[in-house]
Amino acid sequence: MANFDDTLQRARLAFSSGKTRNVSFRRKQLENLLRCYEEHENEIISALEADLRRPKQESLIVETEFMKNDIRHILFQLDEWVQSEKPPKSFVNMMDDVQIYNDPFGVVLVIGAWNYPLQLLLVPVASAIAAGNCVVIKPSEIAANCAKFIADVIPKYLDNDCYPVVCGGPSETAELLNQRFDYIFYTGSTRVGKIIHAAANKYLTPTTLELGGKSPCYIDKSVDMRTAVKRILWGKLINCGQTCIAPDYILCSKEVQEKFIVEAKDVLKEWYGENIQSSPDLSRVINANNFQRLLGLMKSGRVAVGGNYDASERFIEPTILVDVKETDPIMEEEIFGPILPIFNVESAYDAIKFINAREKPLVIYVFSNSNKLVKEFRRSTTSGGFSSNETIMHCGVDVLPFGGVGMSGMGRYHGKYGFETFTHKKSCLGKDLSPLGEKLSSARYPPYSDRKGSLLSFLLRKRRPLPNLHLSHVLAIGLGVGLTVLTNYYLQKSSTD
Repeated sequence: MANFDDTLQRARLAFSSGKTRNVSFRRKQLENLLRCYEEHENEIISALEADLRRPKQESLIVETEFMKNDIRHILFQLDEWVQSEKPPKSFVNMMDDVQIYNDPFGVVLVIGAWNYPLQLLLVPVASAIAAGNCVVIKPSEIAANCAKFIADVIPKYLDNDCYPVVCGGPSETAELLNQRFDYIFYTGSTRVGKIIHAAANKYLTPTTLELGGKSPCYIDKSVDMRTAVKRILWGKLINCGQTCIAPDYILCSKEVQEKFIVEAKDVLKEWYGENIQSSPDLSRVINANNFQRLLGLMKSGRVAVGGNYDASERFIEPTILVDVKETDPIMEEEIFGPILPIFNVESAYDAIKFINAREKPLVIYVFSNSNKLVKEFRRSTTSGGFSSNETIMHCGVDVLPFGGVGMSGMGRYHGKYGFETFTHKKSCLGKDLSPLGEKLSSARYPPYSDRKGSLLSFLLRKRRPLPNLHLSHVLAIGLGVGLTVLTNYYLQKSSTD
């Protein structure tokens, strides 16, 4: 435990030295991290297979390639992102220097999750590095093989003072949260997210919480059912359903439900064969605790597809439940497994009403050929993200922010949004001490008068921006000269009154 003090002290001294503010240093660290992914890809895939029995193709798509492309995107854009922003200036600040400076927070803590143990930890780490912070990296102890890889390998590629790795379980995490950080980024359950947020309140530390929840999927009768089933089941079953943005439950009519079940049986046979348990393409539940929790949830409703399991392998067959009630446990907690309940609604209006009566989900999925209906769902519901006629894939669009709202999280990241998450936008106003500027602003000084108040009201009045930049400069100079004369007149008149 005492080492946490030393670790934080080294990180603070490293940040105070200013080296992480150097963009070339940041770029070099990101290049090293990219090289780490490329040189150790097979080890990463082996660690994921050991923890989750994750198929290689899934690990490539959702972990290694995702992380590589994330860093490439940052490296391509970093020089632009770090530049100060120069927002449009109002009339009263026409002659001033107005900038928004991208300031790193300092020493930040990033806590990863076990379901995507590398991506969900190292993608925000890369964003924090890009923004110029020092980062304490905390992998999830539940994915033990991936945590060991991070602890053993990452320090060989990153500056150890600026980016230390800290391992351990709940007690170590609790002790870590007693330390003072400048920002905390956490990915995981809503239950633990509340604990993180409470700990952050001690020092008013800003936080990003990437949580979960129950993401609904509405299907109407207009869809091509075969395509819809494939996209929904793929989103549900990748990583054995242990995905925060997996479709958690389906809302549809009885008629659509029957068609969905028929197609689902055929698709599952096509993907995994007659004996699903022997297929190499389905991951396993992470541990015995989660396995037993999922078996309890399977008691809700009636099994329409699947239902088999094997505790010795932590295997649960892809399972579809029907006749579930909204008060059943499976409809009240995030599933995080290969179980898909169907809750019947009579119309899209009923589905929207059902969604809005619950906590805001991380994502809402709508499958329909009606653009009007899709727009109605998007307009009438609130969620972290929204996707029509697809699942999961919105997460991979690097120009879109990813994050929750309400109980599904707070804050956002990915691409530029990740850089901005770990960046304090510092407002900067620069003036000179020239006589002209002083004359223009001297009406603010006592003794006050109605004439001075009228002049200030005129100067501060909000006006439409001038369309041409060069013309605005000319006008600003002309107005400056005119206002100087006007100011002198009012001030002289005030002194004689």
